[in-house]
Amino acid sequence: MQKDMLITTTSHDEILGSESKYVAHAFSPSSPRGVVHRAFSVFLFHPRTSKMLLTRRASTKITFPNVWTNACCSHPLHGLSPSEVDSNTLQEVRDRGVNTEGVKNAAVRKLQHELGIKELDVSRFHFVTRFHYWAADTLTYGSNPEWGEHEIDYILFAVGDPGMELNGEEVSEVMWVGMEELKEMFEDPDMLWSPWFKGIMDRKGYEYWNNLDAIVSSGNDEYVDKEIRYFDPDREFYADYNLKSEDL
Repeated sequence: MQKDMLITTTSHDEILGSESKYVAHAFSPSSPRGVVHRAFSVFLFHPRTSKMLLTRRASTKITFPNVWTNACCSHPLHGLSPSEVDSNTLQEVRDRGVNTEGVKNAAVRKLQHELGIKELDVSRFHFVTRFHYWAADTLTYGSNPEWGEHEIDYILFAVGDPGMELNGEEVSEVMWVGMEELKEMFEDPDMLWSPWFKGIMDRKGYEYWNNLDAIVSSGNDEYVDKEIRYFDPDREFYADYNLKSEDL
């Protein structure tokens, strides 16, 4: 938490600097949404069935342990080689689109670290869009949590059926699910979900999934979105100090 240096940004994804994972995820009445930082979410689909890989976060995770989510959710970091830092000023995005080389390098690194996946290189990842969201971890810590998420989340799609060796400190279970199966699972009150995954699926996630072939087709930019999609969490992810905040 203290060693990894995250990429801090404005709400428009322009880089401000760096901050430790500990500080960026710390929530309190004086810092009710933590620090905005860059993240990525990999959505991995089976090549024959188009089923989506779900992972369950390990019980030892500081934020949102034991919840189900997409294949891999993590952060690009400062100071690594190959670089995981992408410059995406508003002008740069207008002129040439969203630079994603760095977050793809981060995705390769974290898929190997969390799931033992070695077969996917940067060419296998297809950028779709960015979501800006925040959520206090009330699931784990109650109505006044000390931890939460506040991220510009780069959405990366990939297709593959790679070999996996789970890192128990990161992931406890995995499963492949179809679209209708996932919708039914969302209705199960006994299953816990990450707020970013549920938020993405509730917005354009199913549309992207329905157009998976087009998204992963070489040279097809129809589903590449330059704009950032913004959403607040479901009310259950508001801390008491969020409910009292004037910026809601």
